[in-house]
Amino acid sequence: MSTMTDTPKPLQRTAPATQEDSRELFLRWQHNGDASARDVLVHRFMPLARSLARRYGRSSEPFEDLLQVASLGLLKALDRYDADRGHSFASFAVPTILGEMRRYFRDSGWAVHVPRGAQERALKVRDAQERLANERGRAPTVNQLAEYLEFDAEDVIDALQALQSYETLSLDAPRPGADGDLISYGDAMGADDERFELVELDATLTAVLRHIPQRERLILQMRFVDDLTQTEIAERVGISQMQVSRLLRRSLEQLRTLTQAAG
Repeated sequence: MSTMTDTPKPLQRTAPATQEDSRELFLRWQHNGDASARDVLVHRFMPLARSLARRYGRSSEPFEDLLQVASLGLLKALDRYDADRGHSFASFAVPTILGEMRRYFRDSGWAVHVPRGAQERALKVRDAQERLANERGRAPTVNQLAEYLEFDAEDVIDALQALQSYETLSLDAPRPGADGDLISYGDAMGADDERFELVELDATLTAVLRHIPQRERLILQMRFVDDLTQTEIAERVGISQMQVSRLLRRSLEQLRTLTQAAG
């Protein structure tokens, strides 16, 4: 008795997804609320979101966060796309995902507050920098960026300065000191000099003292600069101590009034 064996069937390859397949899935999801069709679409177009997230892979943001933002943009695109219009989903999804990522960088990625318009311009300049550098093999100049983006050179310079606000440096971060030892950036920062206020005060007093009679200026100097007592001043000037007291009081009142007027 012979044994019959089944002839193995050839392996069948799954046909690649086509635009028509995707359209059918969209119609099932949008018209019938088929959640499984939406899950298939998410899985099918996730590589697109991943590739767009990689565009910003050189930023300081973790790639997992970038991919999450791109995935959120993909979900929004899936829910907003109208399959009845006939255009491809990818052409609709790309600007939606990129817009979501730009909003993320605009609202969350900047360490220092920068106006929205300046943020968007800065991101365009950064993208152009990378694109031109890859094409030409060297970093583009400001004029080349301005010509490529059709911006004014001043706008490009402002955008490059705004990019420096994307990240901040901690004052506790180490840096080399003058003697070669490591110090923090905070240690290298200057402090307010209290003598600056004295300089300003001296300039103000010099101006208002010109309106005080010479003898009274002399009495003020002996009292507040030379630190003499009223009795000692009276002996040097040749008047009574009571007159010295009265002149000091009058001079100080004049100085107060003139200083307030000057301020």
